[in-house]
Order: sequence, then C-alpha cells, then structure tokens
Amino acid sequence: MSTPILTIRGARRRYNADTPALQGADLELQSGTITALLGPSGSGKSTLLRAIAGLEPLDAGEIICGAQSWNGNGPAVPPEKRRVGMVFQDYALFPHLNAIANVAFGLNGSDKKKRALAQLEAAELGHKANAYPHELSGGEQQRVALARALAPNPAIVLLDEPFSGLDRRLRSELRARTIASLKAAGATALIVTHDAEEAMAVADQLALMGGGRIIQTGTPDDVWMNPASAAAARLLGDVDVFTGKVANGQVSTPLGDVPAPDFKPGQLVDVLVRPAAISVIPADDGAYALTECRSTGAELAMTLKAADGSHWRASTPAPCDLRTGDSVNIKLNQTFVTVTNSAG
Repeated sequence: MSTPILTIRGARRRYNADTPALQGADLELQSGTITALLGPSGSGKSTLLRAIAGLEPLDAGEIICGAQSWNGNGPAVPPEKRRVGMVFQDYALFPHLNAIANVAFGLNGSDKKKRALAQLEAAELGHKANAYPHELSGGEQQRVALARALAPNPAIVLLDEPFSGLDRRLRSELRARTIASLKAAGATALIVTHDAEEAMAVADQLALMGGGRIIQTGTPDDVWMNPASAAAARLLGDVDVFTGKVANGQVSTPLGDVPAPDFKPGQLVDVLVRPAAISVIPADDGAYALTECRSTGAELAMTLKAADGSHWRASTPAPCDLRTGDSVNIKLNQTFVTVTNSAG
C-alpha cells in the first residue's frame, strides 16, 4: 500500500478527569480515498475530526500529513496552514454572505470569484450564486458547504455528520451527489457518521470507533464479514453473541456446532451470529419456537427461542407465512457467523 497522506498515532484528548474523549486513537488515510468513521455518540469521532482540523489540541499523540507533523513536538500547525476543508454538521454558512461569497471566503487571488463559481457549477448550483443561506434548502446549503470546502483544493476534506439533518430521501440523494463530487475532485475525505448503512454506502475504507479508540479498519465488506470483536460487529448491525469454549476445533452453541479452527482447545471465544445467518424452517415438532415475527417491509424480522431458553434474531424475505408461536427448525449459514476472542 502507498504511503498514507495522513497518519494519526496514539491520539489522546481528555476534557477532564472523568471524560477521556480520545484514548490512543490510530488511523491512516490513503490519498484519494473516502474513509467513513463510524461510532456511537461519545465515542470520540468529532473530537478526532476537530483535532485533525486543528480546532482541538491533543494531550498526546501525533498527526502527520505527508512529511509534516501537525501535532507533535514543538508548536502545532494552526488550522489555516493545514490545507483541510471542513463541512460542519450545521454547514456553518455565513448568513450575511450569498452562496458565491461563502464559497470564495478564504480564497486568495484575483480569480477567487471565478474559482468559487466553478465549484458552485460543479455542485449544480451556479444559478444560486447570489442566493443567501436562508433562501436555500437544506440540501442546497449542504452542497454550498461542500463547494466551500473543496474550493481551496485541500489535502483532506473532513465532513462531520453532513447528512444527519436531512430527510431519508434527500439524504440518499445528497450522499450520492457528495461522493461523486469528492471522487471527481480526487479528494481524500473523512466522513464522520453514526449511521452504519451510510458508512457502508460511502466508504472505500471503514474505521470503527469506540471508547476513544479505532477498534477496526478495512473495506466495508471485510469489516462486516469479519468483525474483530462483538463491539465492532454491533456497530454495523444486529448481532447475537454466544460465549463458549473451543473443543475439538469447534464451539458448541444453542444453534449447533460452529467451526473454530484458529483457536486453541479450551480457549474462551465469542460466536457472533447475524440474523441473516439463521434460516428458519417450519416444523410441527421443531427445536425452536418463534416468539416474535415483525414485518420490516422487505423482510420479516423474527426472534426465536432455543431449548436452553436463549433468544436469537433471524430474518427472512417477506412475504412469509410464519407467525408468532410457530415451531421451527433452523439451518445456520456459517458465512454470517464469526468467531473472535472473547472480551469476557
């Protein structure tokens, strides 16, 4: 892999004795790629983003862009020297400036208005150049904010929950438009989100964050199919966890035996089971009972009870004749089952 354009090593930030926001976060961004930083509220995502931008100091650790240290020994590089474009959650447009003046803000040179207009036209907003923020829709404001971030040709573009305030249809449309704009500009981007579906849709690389640390990175498919832990798996969707010991190269679970060839006999492991792993088969004398059946539109979401009293989530395409109280058997698809070291 090529040398990363941005490297974060051991980033730490504590607001007070009880609030460690970053606890040794490590992350690399590759040139021209879009990385989605996914994690729950309070995991440190926005703090890390602001530290990259130079808006938040680090207590320890280092941020390196190319060959230049931004947060290491000596004085930190100020935000205006970092060549970082940022799209804030609320877009942070200047209300007293029209669209073209917002995009041109911070640009230098006699051609700055021309460059700003070019960015607006790339965002298909050239006809709104003279409109003020209050005259623009939420989606148009987001596109102006992105045009402003891209106008100075930054090394890195940072986007903090850029679609969270939009309705579902508009969010999907703007997400696709934003990714297309970033790709067309050849930008290196880091997008913060707490929406797993959004992260999977936008990212070349996915970085999962929890407790102030990066807990796993990789392509969206690899991270989803091969979560490093139960915590990582839960960030990407529903998962049930069974903790057991390895014997004869496998783990005995209420759903059947699961292969665990990479673990030692007697080792405590977590078996992570996605709902898609469980195929439900109607049976008059089945070993499992359906305790809940709920339509989600395209799928039927089910909860089934095993003989030991444990409950497991399953899903099947809708429509389906299964009903709460039915007796069923199951077939386990190992593709959606992962065995990891136990956190217990």
